[in-house]
Amino acid sequence: MSILNSNMSIADARRNILDRIAVSAKRDGRRANDITLVAVSKQQSDERVQAMLETGQSVFGENRVQEAQKRWAHTFSNWRDKIELRLIGPLQTNKAVDACQLFDVIETLDREKLAKALVNAAEKTGKLPTLFVQVNIGEEEQKSGVVPADLDAFIEMLRNTYGIEPEGLMCIPPAALAAGPHFALLKKLATRNGLTKLSMGMSGDFETAIELGATHVRVGSALFGERP
Repeated sequence: MSILNSNMSIADARRNILDRIAVSAKRDGRRANDITLVAVSKQQSDERVQAMLETGQSVFGENRVQEAQKRWAHTFSNWRDKIELRLIGPLQTNKAVDACQLFDVIETLDREKLAKALVNAAEKTGKLPTLFVQVNIGEEEQKSGVVPADLDAFIEMLRNTYGIEPEGLMCIPPAALAAGPHFALLKKLATRNGLTKLSMGMSGDFETAIELGATHVRVGSALFGERP
């Protein structure tokens, strides 16, 4: 649910979220700046994105390569060098070159075919973004991601076959179930594989995610308001 209403500006909403992040981080024995707020700008208006940029927000998440290209390579190209841009939606292999050129971080590496495409794209572009592995933490048929039982072998394959050292794990828990146990499982999987970064938690559950170890929270509607 969005906390942004007609009486709350985007700047106010961001301050509110940052305050809540600080409280949750303290509960987990961490500092507020141990947590990165990723502003999910997918399908938001240019006016809202401009307002968010003007607050000093510097990390943004996009779901689609084409939409992100239009926004960050054209409309807001003068801001591109000032921000970190993260792909948080599924990536098709035929978009790997475009994704490597545009994004600083890709959070949705989930299959060997994509790993191979990204390595090949990096050879062409001279740039391989930081990579997170997406975990299908609830083993839902409709969602992308590596199921937990296959994760150890997948990460070993990335390291040994492709020379890819993922920075962390990302997940989206099942909407109908409590998120906490899924976040706790992702933390366990990361620790077991020597990974320190966890992208988990969205507008409705980011506080729980932080208390269970999230380093990156992806917040959209609670920052920008509901998408038009």
